[in-house]
Amino acid sequence: MAPDIPKSIRQWNVTAKDGRDGFNVLKYSEQPMPEVGDSQVLVKLHAASLNYRDLIIPLGQYPFDTAPNVVPGSDGAGTVVAVGKHVTRFKPGDKVVTLFSQQHIGGPLTPEGAASGLGGALDGTLRSFGAFSEQGLVRMPSNLSPAEASTLPCAGLTAWNALYGLSDNQVTAGQWVLTQGTGGVSIFALQFAKAAGARVIATTGSSEKVDVLKKLGADHVLNYKETPEWGAEAKKLTGGVGLDHIIEVAGPKSMAQSLAAIKISGVITIIGFVGGHTKDQPGFIDCLTNLCTARGILVGSRAQMEDMCRAIEANPDKLRPVVDKKTFRLEELKEAYEYQFSGKHFGKVCVEIS
Repeated sequence: MAPDIPKSIRQWNVTAKDGRDGFNVLKYSEQPMPEVGDSQVLVKLHAASLNYRDLIIPLGQYPFDTAPNVVPGSDGAGTVVAVGKHVTRFKPGDKVVTLFSQQHIGGPLTPEGAASGLGGALDGTLRSFGAFSEQGLVRMPSNLSPAEASTLPCAGLTAWNALYGLSDNQVTAGQWVLTQGTGGVSIFALQFAKAAGARVIATTGSSEKVDVLKKLGADHVLNYKETPEWGAEAKKLTGGVGLDHIIEVAGPKSMAQSLAAIKISGVITIIGFVGGHTKDQPGFIDCLTNLCTARGILVGSRAQMEDMCRAIEANPDKLRPVVDKKTFRLEELKEAYEYQFSGKHFGKVCVEIS
């Protein structure tokens, strides 16, 4: 091992996932430096960002399998410090970001790709160094800071996949897009849609966030607390035609409104359930009666992420990630989790590692 690489690392682990002890199941410790396999890359992590998924794993609410005692976090950015003897894609000194699904290289998602998520099935990014498959890394856009780049693997790529993942129904200029709230995916979707020349309706439950959404480019902002039937209002804003794309992050509680807002042949991309569940959930018959596509996605592929990074690098002013004003150090991870869980953040919550 090279002399400038320490023998130990700092990391967090999720020691239980039954939800009884909340975020207290997160444990911080010093561990031996991971071995670097022949096809692996050792990355010194500089920053990570949090997602809703990270919060619900220790709370026992994540619907997919996770490894015991897993290192949490799917999103990270850093510098390559060593490579295995079979590695050809990277060299020491390269700036990289992690890929959420380490085995989803391109094309449709496979069971193997779905089961390769960092911070769930595989050890993630909330540590000072990590060994990753060379196939599960992407070059960092040169115009971004590590914190900004760390927001891309989950939220950024999910939004990109939502708008560009269907070859026959990608967002184009003049279309109508609806985003929900001010979390990472929604903000990225707003930026990507505006950069494509689309018109955006954003929803929020906070009157304080209306002006910020408009500054980011939203053409209209609806407060769903003041307008519970926001679906009909959104459709009215389109001249009665409906939305071409809806980024559904709230889940079952808001799906009825998304169905009310969508146009014939429009696409509702379902990417989360931050609004919780409800007993009276819209079903598949609602997609038939509204003549739309409801599409569930799990982030996206490396090929899509590389496309997204090129777009971000080519549009530095329009596509700069929005990072929350409050950042945390690695040892303050529990505080970062609590802060994001409170919903006080705007954009992505980032953790500074080194």
